[in-house]
Amino acid sequence: MKTFKAGNWTQQYEYRSFRPEPINRPLEIRDNDIHYLLNEASRLIGELNAYSRLIPDVDFFIHMHITKEATTSSRIEGTKTEFDEALMDESEISPERKNDWQEVRNYTLAMNSAISELKSLPLSMRLLKNTHSTLLSNVRGERKLPGEVRSSQNWIGGSNPSNALFVPPHHDELPDLLTDLEKFLHNDSLKMSPLIMAALAHYQFETIHPFLDGNGRIGRLLITLILVEKKLLNKPTLYLSDFFARHKGAYYDSLTMIRQNSNINQWIKFFLTGVKETSENSIKTFEKIIVLRSKSEDSILQLGRKSQKAKQMLQYFYSHPIADAKDIITLLDTSHQTAIGLLKDLMELGILREVIGRKRNRLFYFKEYLDIFE
Repeated sequence: MKTFKAGNWTQQYEYRSFRPEPINRPLEIRDNDIHYLLNEASRLIGELNAYSRLIPDVDFFIHMHITKEATTSSRIEGTKTEFDEALMDESEISPERKNDWQEVRNYTLAMNSAISELKSLPLSMRLLKNTHSTLLSNVRGERKLPGEVRSSQNWIGGSNPSNALFVPPHHDELPDLLTDLEKFLHNDSLKMSPLIMAALAHYQFETIHPFLDGNGRIGRLLITLILVEKKLLNKPTLYLSDFFARHKGAYYDSLTMIRQNSNINQWIKFFLTGVKETSENSIKTFEKIIVLRSKSEDSILQLGRKSQKAKQMLQYFYSHPIADAKDIITLLDTSHQTAIGLLKDLMELGILREVIGRKRNRLFYFKEYLDIFE
């Protein structure tokens, strides 16, 4: 991509801001390493799609993928909620950790609503603003214009724009840049791979930084939304936050190299490597789920007449791997005694464990299943 030009630095009053070039234009890839990584990443996403078709009730397992992504993506921004905490009800969270828990919960709700909205809305700033509104509802960023594009300057690092690590474009430039980004996402004449489109769109979104808060989380979610809308992903099973978090320095360096010297190739290679590695990990996760599901259901057959209700209860634990007796009573429409009996049966089979140290509101968890995602 020798002709790629990233943008220009613009002198403002006491600082310089970066205005990216419009992205809605054709690009020719001449780097063989990119072509190889693109083929590998596409092949592995095809395998991941096959697993998502193979597993019955796959949406139960996708709930876990989304919760894991919400936890990891929020942790990048400094939120300290652990994966198991994110799966608990608010009543189980200590007061000093509720703000962090709510931020993760908001991100889960935002992802679910965005994926659902894709069925009736095109991927657009309207959809992203709706998602942003959910993300910042009743949390620390609620005063930073949830659901609205910024009308003032923001910056990354430093105490003000003059000493910041990076200053995105001036807010007066946002309407044209965001319109260009939307057109790029729906320009079929570019004949561009959805993976290359996702890589470029993520870079452009993060560079524009259209919101006062939450840009990182929305920008990472944008990747998955593009792959789902373009039908490269059958189900929302691929999230790159874990890869970005483990290679945080390389992630920021790759984006910086684009802005400094228009080196888009390095970023695309890094991005495709992330898709490849994440797809491989997601496939391994599905493989482990299939093995565990078979083993657990075989064990439940030992319960005889109770096995049908036990199987129904186990299915619930696939999307809610931490639950209490009240959840099971509601699920099965049964008595407290029956629910506790079934929970004890699954504990004796080694499927469930009880959270120790609790005298009231006893909690039970599906340890082997949680371990797969941990």
